[in-house]
Amino acid sequence: MSVRELVVLGTASQVPTRHRNHNGYLLRWDGEGLLFDPGEGTQRQMLRAGVAAHDLNRICVTHFHGDHSLGLAGVIQRINLDRVPHEVTAHYPKSGQRFFDRLRYATAYRETVALTEAPVAEDGVIARTAGYTLEARKLSHPVESYGYLLTEPDGRRMLPDRLAAHGIKGPDVGRIQREGSLNGVSLDDISEVRRGQRFAFVMDTRLCDGVHALADGTDMLVIESTFLDEDEQLAVEHGHLTAAQAARVARDAGVRHLVLTHFSQRYSEPDEFERQARAAGYEGELTVAHDLLRVPVPKRR
Repeated sequence: MSVRELVVLGTASQVPTRHRNHNGYLLRWDGEGLLFDPGEGTQRQMLRAGVAAHDLNRICVTHFHGDHSLGLAGVIQRINLDRVPHEVTAHYPKSGQRFFDRLRYATAYRETVALTEAPVAEDGVIARTAGYTLEARKLSHPVESYGYLLTEPDGRRMLPDRLAAHGIKGPDVGRIQREGSLNGVSLDDISEVRRGQRFAFVMDTRLCDGVHALADGTDMLVIESTFLDEDEQLAVEHGHLTAAQAARVARDAGVRHLVLTHFSQRYSEPDEFERQARAAGYEGELTVAHDLLRVPVPKRR
């Protein structure tokens, strides 16, 4: 049975706290696992969350600040220690190649897995599989940063009433799906487009075109909300978002499920993030993330 869910491994910005580990997020997408921004301590959080190195197919780093990448060394070494049998691909800003190299070879270990490096240098599609397309968009932060968008191909939803009206049943249903028409009846006559699901991951950034492009029409948006409204000027100066800014992005983009994360250590009460997001006008499903939380991706429309 396919599983599509977000496993939150850490939610702290800059420094961990007693209750928040550094960043780390695993997206389970059917039979694949995409690990986003493995900060320090990610390997232990994976253990606590029941995530194994064998679950990883891609590692996606938004930028090379420590809270988003210091866990790379341990995760890569664990992939090799466990001899993961399938290809693992790492995406990260090409401008940070020297940082990736240092983390990949931070200490001595036996390299048993051919990790594929696929650095990102510009906006656009960075991977295509049978199950999804992965895109990157540049964000606005003091160091080069990219957000990621996973898009499932559109499918088809068969309409029982139209099938019955045209007398199509049994093996003929599969035949018209394969061939596109049957006895003068087209696939469009008895079905409709089922929009593919969309998942976006947006970390450290100010408001910019990339944020809006990534969020547009997503089923789930995982987005940083480092600051609350009263500290908006700090957010602008340091290249971050507030909870209200993130919520307005989600509202305007028609996001179905908004996941707020990446919280400054100055805040200990998560309820205020939800209150300010709701006050900003977001009415969809809303989650203020905490460590080791599992969040199902909304069902297809």
